[in-house]
Amino acid sequence: MPGPKESAEKETGRVEAFSDGVFAIAITLLILELHVPPFPAVITPAALLAALLKLWPSAVALVLSFFVILIMWISHHELMRLVRRVDNRFLIANGVLLLMVTVVPFPTAVLAQYLSTPAANAAAAFYCGTFVLIGAAYNVLFASVASNRRLVHHNVSDELLEKIGTAYRMGFLVYVLATAVSWWYAPAGLILYSSLWILWIALSYRDQSQPTPP
Repeated sequence: MPGPKESAEKETGRVEAFSDGVFAIAITLLILELHVPPFPAVITPAALLAALLKLWPSAVALVLSFFVILIMWISHHELMRLVRRVDNRFLIANGVLLLMVTVVPFPTAVLAQYLSTPAANAAAAFYCGTFVLIGAAYNVLFASVASNRRLVHHNVSDELLEKIGTAYRMGFLVYVLATAVSWWYAPAGLILYSSLWILWIALSYRDQSQPTPP
């Protein structure tokens, strides 16, 4: 019979495996925004090249969403390394986050469709606004783990938890600011939104969060 530690590791492993599947599906669906341009039977090379270049809004939306989902997956993976066991509060918080992750292809499609139109500001604000909700979901998930050290491994320091919590709060605030700026000028808002890649990459705490053997 597995002991309490083995049972807890199995539970966290199942949660992470399921979450990985959701991230993988969401990131794969992004490619659906790139469509081969329709043409008559006869087409010149110049016309094909021009049509492909017109797909730039879809390419921008794809790259933005691909990397942000990648960074979110890495952040989720690193957070799971802190978790020694799961409970209902954690499972619900994780489920809400995964719901928001599955939504990402939709605002990506909106951004791809309208980035090159007069509605670009609204499309970018809607896109960045989606990540405001995702940022909030990450903060709730982190609180479900770290509040009063509920579910964290015993060797994880309070300083590390504070570092992660601060980064998550900063990320949420930057998403809010990016949404507001996008409504005024889409490119500036998207650049501000993209700057969070630097924060999440710098946040890497793998060496600090590796549980030590008993």
